[in-house]
Amino acid sequence: MIEKGTWVKVEKVLLKPEERTAKIPPETKKVPYVIHVCGFLKEKANIGDEATIISKVGREHTGKLIESEPSFKHNFGDFVQELVDIGCEVRKELEQLNE
Repeated sequence: MIEKGTWVKVEKVLLKPEERTAKIPPETKKVPYVIHVCGFLKEKANIGDEATIISKVGREHTGKLIESEPSFKHNFGDFVQELVDIGCEVRKELEQLNE
């Protein structure tokens, strides 16, 4: 059970597949349009429950509770050796220009 006031993330369906515009690719139209919103849990709930949160700007959102105390998980992709090599080469060229 996640306590009231905990920072959480909910998933909310904004548009069902049949409600989406015909002007998008068919593979996109097959799936619902969903958003993930973070905020403070209004009442105790479990992961998977429908829950209401209050966002930082004070708006209420109701959706499926998917994560407690979420963090950012983005990155800049896998390591690419060529980028390191190019960076070293450019640095050398810049040093030569500054001599």
